[in-house]
This record gives sequence, C-alpha cells and structure tokens, in this order.
Amino acid sequence: METAFERGWQRLPDKALLDAAERAGFEVLITTDQNLRDQQSLDERQLSILVLMTTDWRTIRRHADLVTEAVSGLRPGGYVELSFPFSSRR
Repeated sequence: METAFERGWQRLPDKALLDAAERAGFEVLITTDQNLRDQQSLDERQLSILVLMTTDWRTIRRHADLVTEAVSGLRPGGYVELSFPFSSRR
C-alpha cells in the first residue's frame, strides 16, 4: 500500500491521478473524495475505486476490517462507497 503523497502525486488533478495509478499498475484506489464519481468519467477505468464516506482516521482505523472486506470484493473498474457504523467511542 502506498499513498499519493509517497508517490509525489498529491497535487495531481483527479483524472491525472487516476491515469497515473493505472499506469503504475495499481488495482485499487482508496479515497475520501466523495465527489469523484460526479467529477470523473469512470466507465472505462480498470482501476477499482473505494470511497470512504468519512475522513476521520480514528473511525477508519476502528473499522479496518470493513475496508479490507470492501477491497476484497472489488472487481476491475468497480466503484464502492463505504459508510461506517455510527460509534460514539472516540
């Protein structure tokens, strides 16, 4: 697993980021950009996209099993939005 930052891609616009990830051989892009689907044409993509419906790292970490399960279920060109159960724990 690598981040866009680690690759030096943090400033790439969405389309360029998706293109770069596909060229680099990535199969899945995990993002919190909930507008990606509305802003980009994803129909011809081989890259699967998992959109996490929160930016709260504590919530994401607490539900890492759900993220793993969602990634395992993705198919080439797939798109999934993953919400997390409400939890009042901090």
